Amino acid sequence: MSSATVETRPRQQNPIGWLWRHFREFRRSRPFWGGLLAMIAGVPILYFPYAHLTFGGLTIAMSTTAGAGSLIIGVLMIILGLTAWFQPAVRVFAGIATILLTLVSIPVSNLAGFGLSLLPGLIGGGLMVSWAPLPEPSTATAPAKGRRARHGKQADGAVAESVATETAAAETAAAETAATETATAAEATTAEAATEAPTAKLPAQGGAPEQPAAQPAAEPAVEPAEAAVPKQGTAGEQEGAR
Repeated sequence: MSSATVETRPRQQNPIGWLWRHFREFRRSRPFWGGLLAMIAGVPILYFPYAHLTFGGLTIAMSTTAGAGSLIIGVLMIILGLTAWFQPAVRVFAGIATILLTLVSIPVSNLAGFGLSLLPGLIGGGLMVSWAPLPEPSTATAPAKGRRARHGKQADGAVAESVATETAAAETAAAETAATETATAAEATTAEAATEAPTAKLPAQGGAPEQPAAQPAAEPAVEPAEAAVPKQGTAGEQEGAR
């Protein structure tokens, strides 16, 4: 069996690489780190008022009237982080709300979860506000490294060559069209000039200038009465005739 008849097996796709590629696209198209920090900041605020901490044999419970406020603030911060992930259009609102909730949690929720939610909440809100989508890729991309750079240069050279060939062909066609139109216009002008030129030869060409044909002199009109009467001769001519 030759190599031409061997069936090519479909390339097996690495699931880890597929997941990492999609995760990278997801991370680059939204304020990922700002939303993550906002959700991380909401966990301590939500956890400590309902936790039972044990120090040695002593159990400490902080379930006070501030527990409801801590619950609301923590849940809202987690929701705002998810909103920044799946609705990047409202990232500015989500960032500002995250910063305000973090500041409100200082007096309401045990000094912002004993200070564990203060920095993540402020930094996450600032990242969500300052995030902007990536610009659209332009035609002039930065050169890659290694093999990608070589392939990119070859592709760019082929594209440039094809563009230059198409441009030269278009210019040649335009030049031929212009030359054809010019020749056609010159022929038309020459034909019109030949039609309108006089037929007489010029003196420089060796021919005498043509004289207009002399018109015959008008003969005197003969009256009919005179033509009918015979001409009478004189007396001497009558005698000679006898």
